[in-house]
Amino acid sequence: MWRCLMIEVKNVHFSYGETEVLKDVSFTIEQGEWISVVGHNGSGKSTLLKLIAGIEIPSKGTITINHIPVDESHIYDIHKQLGIVFQNPDNQFVGTTVEMDIAFGMENYGVEHDEMHKRVDEVLEAVNMTAFKTHEPHFLSGGQKQRIAIAGILALRPNIIILDEATSMLDPAGRVDILNVVKSLQEKYGFTVIHITHYLDETLTSDRIFVMNQGELMMTGTPEAVFNQGEKLIKIGLSLPFAMEVYYTLYGDVRFISESELYQLL
Repeated sequence: MWRCLMIEVKNVHFSYGETEVLKDVSFTIEQGEWISVVGHNGSGKSTLLKLIAGIEIPSKGTITINHIPVDESHIYDIHKQLGIVFQNPDNQFVGTTVEMDIAFGMENYGVEHDEMHKRVDEVLEAVNMTAFKTHEPHFLSGGQKQRIAIAGILALRPNIIILDEATSMLDPAGRVDILNVVKSLQEKYGFTVIHITHYLDETLTSDRIFVMNQGELMMTGTPEAVFNQGEKLIKIGLSLPFAMEVYYTLYGDVRFISESELYQLL
């Protein structure tokens, strides 16, 4: 179901007018990876998302998705490769019922009617929302709305799902729930996840973390590798994950530590 995929960003620059907001950014992302992108406001992470999604085109450098160049002549092909879940799901809903909303994107892609109904049932079951098939999406809870938004993306069979601060309007329990849903679906289908977030606790189960600062890719690595350099994160105004914050307050040392390890020390 899911095609082979690699994202390559090579020496990318981007400017708004005379203001350079991305500076010589390069990286690759392999199929099935979960990448978390963090950085303070103005760091360039949102602009990077727009470039990967083909919403903007680099001023210099190249981006390819599954060996397809992200440029104006390939925008339709690029958009079929990925789906974005935004922080406010209300902005994504276009149908009067959950079923119609999920079907809308497939209609635009020319999916046959029988296949469309099959996919609607499949993705609603995947996100545990089958019982809400005929409900109006605007009357659902925040977490339920995000589940429907995710289902709508899944129905299009993308290779990449981008979470654009998709948990920022949810309470802590809701954030955990939505990320667990996406993680479970990723393990089942093998798609790539790019997760833009300002909650660093959400990055702990990532394969890799990208740290953006002043338009540059300042740091990249596994969660342990990145958070063992926590002083650098503090210096650019980022908070540490909860367990590391507590450890730092108690012991004055910055190191990667899980909540379970912290509890054993206390």
